[in-house]
Amino acid sequence: MIVKVTVTWGKEVFKNVEVDTAQPPVTFKTQLFSLTGVPPDRQKIMGVKGGLLKDDADWTKLGLKAGQKLMLMGSAEQVPVAPTTAVTFVEDLPEDEQDVEGYSKYGAGIKNAGNTCYMNSSLQCLFRVPELRNALQQYTPAGEVPIMQDGSHKLTVAARNLFAELDRSAAPVLPLAFLTQLRLSFPQFAEMSNTGLYKQQDAEECWTQILYSLRERLQHGQADSPVQKLFGVGLHTRLVCGETGEEIVEDNTSYALKCNISIDINLLHQGIALALKDDREKTSAVLNQLTRFEGTSVITHLPVYLTVQMMRFYYKVDVRQKAKILRKVAFPLLLDCYEFSSPELKKQLDGPRDALLAIEERRAIAKRAGGAAAADKASADKEPAAKSNGNSAAHDTPMPDAEPAAAAAPAAEAGPSASHTGHATGRYDLVAVLTHKGRSADSGHYVAWVKEEDGQWINFDDENIIPVKEADVLALAGGGDWHMANLLLYKQQVVPEEQE
Repeated sequence: MIVKVTVTWGKEVFKNVEVDTAQPPVTFKTQLFSLTGVPPDRQKIMGVKGGLLKDDADWTKLGLKAGQKLMLMGSAEQVPVAPTTAVTFVEDLPEDEQDVEGYSKYGAGIKNAGNTCYMNSSLQCLFRVPELRNALQQYTPAGEVPIMQDGSHKLTVAARNLFAELDRSAAPVLPLAFLTQLRLSFPQFAEMSNTGLYKQQDAEECWTQILYSLRERLQHGQADSPVQKLFGVGLHTRLVCGETGEEIVEDNTSYALKCNISIDINLLHQGIALALKDDREKTSAVLNQLTRFEGTSVITHLPVYLTVQMMRFYYKVDVRQKAKILRKVAFPLLLDCYEFSSPELKKQLDGPRDALLAIEERRAIAKRAGGAAAADKASADKEPAAKSNGNSAAHDTPMPDAEPAAAAAPAAEAGPSASHTGHATGRYDLVAVLTHKGRSADSGHYVAWVKEEDGQWINFDDENIIPVKEADVLALAGGGDWHMANLLLYKQQVVPEEQE
């Protein structure tokens, strides 16, 4: 049962604060933490029967009524900590805070609060996006009550605080405030089983709901939200009715490309191409009835981070749950979206792609030249000193391989790379994979695999942080009961600035 109350905190008044009496009072205190910044353990709430509100109190015995006024006491400021001068050695820290392996630079693990691996893995992948972390860090909304009461605001604040904690902590983090607000904002994640435990949920659904909430709150009056700039894919869809010749054109923004999986799909780009053939049932204005429209979609705008959803789950009527397609679908470390782009977008990409190719050619030539020079030096060091009569062939013999390389260099230098510096190329590097192990979306286990800035891949399995190899990541393509990719996160390649 939801009861709306008024909470006063100093001079501030929060009206219509929702209290879910099916949840313990500590959940309500977590809501107030999102509103005021006062940690639950420092909150004193008065206005209920029996004096102060206790964490384990029974709402039914407190006589809470709609419109009731409650008073919150507590400081949102950090409690001053006495300075310490003593040196603390790693071995003197509690075992769960010791960073013996040196993995704290990659962030912290997230504790499982009971079938919450779907949320933990989503958060770890999104934490990999520094631009999103920066946008959250700068999130300071105006203090108007309607905004402060908004569910997306509360979730954004909880995400901001959680990401900050992940950034500074060496020990695994318990995401209580974020989890509580996620379940309040989206009740489907609070669904419980007959045994009284929270159910496993779909990670893709959690990922999507988090992004949609952040998109609403991080906009700050801008025309486009930072979330849309970072993750939004522009799509142009043309629908044609084969029976009547009717044509419908749609333009929209999606936050993931889909990879459909069928018996003929073995590679990621094949599944994406199949998904872009977007056939639909729509009402024909001519026939005045539902009929099939053949659809084709092309990309009109590419984001900084491209999400690809592997369409592995489908609803199986006989067992009433989301079953899983286990087929192996290989995905690349480098994804090129040029073939999926509209003609207009391809024209925008052509110049930067040529510039990037020219840079790669120059680097390859320089690398070969450097290798040849090193080999020549090593060979020269082994030769006896040149004789005065000039018989040494090492200085006189022409090197035929050098001339083609020298001739190729001017052609590679011809591209106007500087004018395209920082421009998108349509190519993307894999930076994160969210996997699922099990036979159903609503059971099994979700894990995040993240590529860090230094190139090291890390497996975030709830609170556990495990370094893995690139080959381990490529093995997540499916085909058995092992972890297999459910969501792929790619980061765009831009034309780099060349060093003089």
